[in-house]
Amino acid sequence: MTLTDNTRGALLMMATMAAFSLGDACVKATGGAMPLSQLLVVRGVFATTFIALMAWRLGALRLNLPRRDWALIALRSGAEVGAAYFFLTALFHMPIANVTALLQMLPLTVTLGGALFFGEPVGWRRWLAIAAGFLGMLLIVRPGTEGFTLYSVYALIAVVCVTVRDLTTRRMSAAVPSLTVTFAASLAVLVFAAVWSFGQDWVPVTPRLGWLLLGASIFIIGGYTFSVLVMRVGEVGFVAPFRYTGLLWALMLGLVFFGEWPAVPTLIGAAIIVATGVFTLWREARLRRRKAVPIAPR
Repeated sequence: MTLTDNTRGALLMMATMAAFSLGDACVKATGGAMPLSQLLVVRGVFATTFIALMAWRLGALRLNLPRRDWALIALRSGAEVGAAYFFLTALFHMPIANVTALLQMLPLTVTLGGALFFGEPVGWRRWLAIAAGFLGMLLIVRPGTEGFTLYSVYALIAVVCVTVRDLTTRRMSAAVPSLTVTFAASLAVLVFAAVWSFGQDWVPVTPRLGWLLLGASIFIIGGYTFSVLVMRVGEVGFVAPFRYTGLLWALMLGLVFFGEWPAVPTLIGAAIIVATGVFTLWREARLRRRKAVPIAPR
């Protein structure tokens, strides 16, 4: 049986989300037994080396880029550093499904950011979807309750950082290879973690921590690889909604390995975010198709 491009794209997107979710689970399973800086350095050495080799092998490592693109790459890499720090710190202290559910707001926050900062047109339907999505977010973090902690704020800051990262990526010229951008971001996280680790004592790596570090490294490499491949096949409007399978992975991993199951308001909030996010992606894909169709002269 021959798979269509859309089917291959959907499978690659699901593989991407599975790999990243499994990598997050490995990180969470360390339980803070080692400094986060040490974890990021070890994981970053493997990931950055692999990305550099893949980019070099594919001829996608370009340094002769316009100054404007390098400035955007630097901004994006800084946002990646912030996202890694705040997301993983929140992950150690919150259920994995809660943190993952908040990250599913990205299609909404990117649409909102594009409208506010770049004047991108947003119709009333997507404004309603954004408003409903933020209502879902409030159901997850529930400010004013015992479940709302500093780490809830950290998770929201991670969402802001990833939004900045994605908005910055949109402004880059088509001449910038995606693997060059990915390599720069991975290298930035590695350098940040290495500098941060100077003020911390590294701990001996036990066999258990060693396996978890190896798993985290392998899964993030797999996630990066699949995320690059998914860009090459399928229609965005069809493939993009499959990113929400990451939430299913987070729910399953949280229950099986950490004994976590979100409260009912969290599940309702996550469902609202997923529904509004899928709608937003569908609307954006539909609008892109409309612009691509030439209007016949009268």
